[in-house]
Amino acid sequence: MAPIPGSGLAKGLAVTLRTMTRKTVTEQYPDALPELPPRTRGVIGLFEENCTVCMLCARECPDWCIYIDSHKETVPPAAPGGRERSRNVLDRFAIDFSLCMYCGICIEVCPFDALFWSPEFEYAETDIRDLTHERDKLREWMWTVPAPPALDPGAEEPKEIAAARKTAEKLAATQAEPQQPQEGES
Repeated sequence: MAPIPGSGLAKGLAVTLRTMTRKTVTEQYPDALPELPPRTRGVIGLFEENCTVCMLCARECPDWCIYIDSHKETVPPAAPGGRERSRNVLDRFAIDFSLCMYCGICIEVCPFDALFWSPEFEYAETDIRDLTHERDKLREWMWTVPAPPALDPGAEEPKEIAAARKTAEKLAATQAEPQQPQEGES
C-alpha cells in the first residue's frame, strides 16, 4: 500500500498544534528563583580553617585552575623543653572559574574537607578576567553549602562511632568498679 501524499506533513502539523495548545513551563528566573535539588553543583566553596595547604587539589586539577600561595611559620613549642614546629599558612587560594570544568576532583581529593559544592550559580561577570575568585569570595559561598543529608535511621552504625562508643563504655565500666586492695596491702 502506498503512503498517502502529504501524510507526513499532516502528522507534523498535528504535533505542532498539540504543542501550541499546552501551557508553557517557562520559569521567570530573575523574578522567581528556581527550585534546585539539595546537592546542586553550582560553585566551589572554601572552608579556610580546614585547609592545610597540602596542594592536593591544585595538583589533581586537570585544568590547573586552582592557585595556592603559602608561607611557612614557626610555631613555638607546646610544652616547655619541646621543639619548635613549622606549619604552612595560606596566603592565597583562588579558583579561575573561566577554566574550571566543574568535575569535582578537587573536592574529592581534599583530605581535610576544605572544599565543598555550593548551590550558588549567580556569579556571572562581564569580563572573563573577573571569574578568578579569591578566598574571600570562596568563603562567602561556603555559607550557602547545605548541611549533609541525615543518616538513614535503618543504616548500620558507622564503624568509627561504634568503636568510640565501645571504648567509652569500657572506660566507664572500669571507673565504676571499686578498686580491690592487692594482697599485702591494708
